[in-house]
Amino acid sequence: MPVYLDHAATTPMRPEAIAAFTDALGLVGNPSSIHSQGQQAKRMLEEAREAVASTLGCDPIEVVFTSGGTEAINLAVKGLYWARNTGAARPRILAPGGEHHATLDAVEWLERAEGARAQWLPLDPEGRIAPAVVEDALASPSDAALLTFLAVNNEVGTIQPVAELAALARDAGVPVHVDAVAAYGHLPLSFAELGVDALSVSAHKIGGPVGIGALVLGRRSAVVPLIHGGGQQRQVRSGTQDVAAAVAFAAAALAAEAERADEARRLAGLRDRLIRGVREAVPAAVLSGPEPASGDRVASNAHFVFPGAQGDSLLFLLDLAGLSVSTGAACTAGIPEPSHVLLAMGRSEQEARSALRFTLGRTSSEADVDALLAALPSAYAQAARAGLAERAPGSRSAATA
Repeated sequence: MPVYLDHAATTPMRPEAIAAFTDALGLVGNPSSIHSQGQQAKRMLEEAREAVASTLGCDPIEVVFTSGGTEAINLAVKGLYWARNTGAARPRILAPGGEHHATLDAVEWLERAEGARAQWLPLDPEGRIAPAVVEDALASPSDAALLTFLAVNNEVGTIQPVAELAALARDAGVPVHVDAVAAYGHLPLSFAELGVDALSVSAHKIGGPVGIGALVLGRRSAVVPLIHGGGQQRQVRSGTQDVAAAVAFAAAALAAEAERADEARRLAGLRDRLIRGVREAVPAAVLSGPEPASGDRVASNAHFVFPGAQGDSLLFLLDLAGLSVSTGAACTAGIPEPSHVLLAMGRSEQEARSALRFTLGRTSSEADVDALLAALPSAYAQAARAGLAERAPGSRSAATA
């Protein structure tokens, strides 16, 4: 059986989510219809919204279902920007350089199309956003549209001080969006306690279906919608809502939250075993991001740079050995570009081309880790002999959903 160590890209659907999804597919009725079948669909949809809200520490009305994390991030970043620039000029967007491409590409589009001005905030060598950096950027907040950042870096697993950063922005009167896609299911998330305006999550990262996510949007937070045509969700996101996907999302969310604390401990043990093993098997390998003992690394992530070897080469060699890993975010998989996250952390371009990400999940086991450690030395030796291919820098592809 292949060994799957790419849970940050997507994770297997949970049995309870599959069962909920297939049962709900038999339902006939638009939740916006007023007849009894439509109202049955609406009841199921709102119960799903309540379940998801219970795992995110927010009110059900604050959960806006989307087609996934990418749409949720775009709705937050563009929607907050447009709302903040209605009747005032606030072109500056504060964002760290190591964000997911859904954020990077949305900000760059706003620069081209709307005259936004991005202020890319530096990361420290372990991928952290220093509160002092955010405080300095907010020293003159009058032209700031929003602050957006990852709760957990999706490539290197660094946990950010979300509440502290959000408090700085709140004191400056600047709205905050947090991309919590990589944090959901791994860390406790309470929208009310974090004090942010918007928070994005995705179902398929926690064992739900692909094609649904959510933007948690505060009751008093204003966004201009991306999609018009019915205003089904608070006039924020139009379109007939996918009841079956929402019900499956809810089933996955409840299951993930119920086991989150125990699973975090189990995965931390597997992660530490993997990190120790990689260091023993390939002494040249360098861990990216915080050391596990710091408590600033998510339990599911181990990210390494393998000097002298192309990350793509290592990926293909491990794939031939029956192991699925990644060189970074799935949205950029297959694109021969160095990791923008490592570059933002101050790594060289060669190091940024030599990275592999191993991510664990609910189905991961000690046997999976051991299989990786058995295959890695020969794969690294072969990839190192091939060396680093010289490639001319190209344009970065737009992120996909």
